[in-house]
Amino acid sequence: MRVLITGTNGFVGPYVLDALRRICGHEIAVAATSKDGGPHPAFGQVEELDVTDATAVQDAVARHRPTHVVHLAAVAALGAAQADPRNTWRIHVDGALNLANAILDKAPDCWLIHIGSGLVYGESAKTGRPLDENTLLAPIDDYAVTKAAADLALGALSRQGLKCVRMRPFNHTGPGQTEAFAVPAFAMQIARIEAGLAQPVIRVGNLDARRDFLDVRDIANAYARAVLTSRDLAPNTIFNIASGVSWRMGDILDLLLAQSSARIVTEQDPLRLRPSDLPCIVGDATRARTLLGWAPEHSFEDTLAAVLEDCRVRVAQA
Repeated sequence: MRVLITGTNGFVGPYVLDALRRICGHEIAVAATSKDGGPHPAFGQVEELDVTDATAVQDAVARHRPTHVVHLAAVAALGAAQADPRNTWRIHVDGALNLANAILDKAPDCWLIHIGSGLVYGESAKTGRPLDENTLLAPIDDYAVTKAAADLALGALSRQGLKCVRMRPFNHTGPGQTEAFAVPAFAMQIARIEAGLAQPVIRVGNLDARRDFLDVRDIANAYARAVLTSRDLAPNTIFNIASGVSWRMGDILDLLLAQSSARIVTEQDPLRLRPSDLPCIVGDATRARTLLGWAPEHSFEDTLAAVLEDCRVRVAQA
């Protein structure tokens, strides 16, 4: 197997590399790319590749002749996606189409493992029922609508011969994630308080939203299993990657606080107090369990402990 990975400088990249080696074997050849390129502690040297540059993408696929592409490159955080919607459309939609067309032109037997998002279901989550792959896509923001647009566009290209697996991961976290996401944002505040760098107060908004969370290692395992089992899959197969359990954000914060000896209080911030557009999101990953032989292996409580410890190390090293 020759696997080309985009967006390897992001949070998930190193976990995918580890999962590929464990699940697909160490003889697998991995080509790591990112927009910036350069040295990387897990990948060694990362090749520079801007997925919005169609010519560069064609060249990369022609040179590497991958059997699989794992497309991680994206605007990861919702806030960043909202701040520059035009750029988000370019990266999520144009980037995915550039890769798909390059594969069709230069490596037609290659499988594209596209990393979308469970947020594409949007308004459909208001039913309160677990969301499966047949649920209506009803995205509500620029991040989700661009992920949905790319997802649907690749589905159409599968009719032209594209071998694509469309992954829809739900929330995931782990050591190394940035503070643009809720769990490390909570944990970093606790770590700074413990280090005496901040007052012992965490200001919060609405903590009643419920989300389906996974450990990033379980997400990466699903991607690796899609690579491993691709020959047994029908092109254009869609997979939700989810735990099937919804966690209240306030309960996540309480679990993190319980792991700290510091006396920390929470205060509601009126500026952050707004009801969630989507009160509860929970996914149904029955298809991934059945066709990929995948199941979550890590307890979310252990994941939270690992994130907090990672944040303590990062604060001590700062």
